[in-house]
Amino acid sequence: MKVVERYILRRASAVFIAALTWTLAIVWTTQVLGRIDLVTDSGQSAFTFFEVAALILPTVIPIVVPFALVIAVAQTLSTMNSDSELVVINAAGASRMTVIRPILLLAAFASVFSFAVDNFADPMARQRNRELIATSRADLLSLIIQEGTFRKVDNGLFVQVGERRPNGGLGGIFVADSREKDVDLVYYAKDGSFIERNDKQMLVMNDGVIHRKAPGGEVSVISFDSYAFDLSEFTAAANEVVMRPKDRSTSYLLNPQPTDMYYQRNPLSFTAELNRRFTEWLYPIAFALIALAVAGDARSHREARIHPLITTIAIAMFFRWLGFFVDSKVESVRWLGYVVYAIPVSASAIAIWFIAKNKAMELPVAAADWIAGAASRINDRIAALRYGTASKHGAA
Repeated sequence: MKVVERYILRRASAVFIAALTWTLAIVWTTQVLGRIDLVTDSGQSAFTFFEVAALILPTVIPIVVPFALVIAVAQTLSTMNSDSELVVINAAGASRMTVIRPILLLAAFASVFSFAVDNFADPMARQRNRELIATSRADLLSLIIQEGTFRKVDNGLFVQVGERRPNGGLGGIFVADSREKDVDLVYYAKDGSFIERNDKQMLVMNDGVIHRKAPGGEVSVISFDSYAFDLSEFTAAANEVVMRPKDRSTSYLLNPQPTDMYYQRNPLSFTAELNRRFTEWLYPIAFALIALAVAGDARSHREARIHPLITTIAIAMFFRWLGFFVDSKVESVRWLGYVVYAIPVSASAIAIWFIAKNKAMELPVAAADWIAGAASRINDRIAALRYGTASKHGAA
């Protein structure tokens, strides 16, 4: 590899690592916040929460890598063009492959990395995540007996125990059950206990009432001396970890068991998951080619309506959105499985055509004008806010 190629590769790699780190941190944080209830509702330890948070990373990486790469390539090439480095390289008689080769090398590395994470690390992380969540639900008894706190047992089912007595009994039991549509059940009991009957875990409540709100709004109150609430379906959750297609290994998706519940219900979901895993790794290459087609030539961008980086990201986001949209429909429409592959391949082919013709890929005029106008309005508002703030300080 030539010195110039190593220079371009080094600069693009540095920006890629920085963009990947920050983008991954932002996306990962939003995903982690959605799982904070594992600690607040299930009473799990902080170590379990951080383990679940770490297991989210393999799921996020394949989505973030193409965008981090397109930002890195477009930013590097735009900066080199602004600093006249691309002009110097072109004037020195170097071919366009001098610029293209290191970018494609970085894109190939990103694609291999994305493929490995998507097909090996992510399924294992998802399986472990399922096991942790199931175990947290199965550890139900130790969670409910914590005094004075509401515990979410399942969607629509909450339990509170007022006190835990020395003899192992429970006092002040409250259960809210809204799992059945349009029916709300509220149980109050003075005392109770956990017992095991016929290999089932039961919450036996004594001396209480049941408030039942019917779909029409009528409320009925029923008193009881003793009432047994079945909790076995939740305490057995750890032994019944349900694996969905996204949780399965690639080898299993290629040859699923005929007795698999999800496979029997929707075989296309397995095909859709395979198509997703076999196409996501193509997007880093496609996005790198788009960045090269937009900002990889030695020309002035002063006449461009918007910055090449914005153009590159907008085009890349369009193709990625199209990929997500088609991927969401594959489970119901079989022939769309071919379109999933066609989208990154088509994006690459279009970008290669622009590169071969030595033309700059640009957004349609109407779209570019709209983005430029929006950016101008935002800048004007920011300037107005700054001017207003400065005027207030001056008056003070």
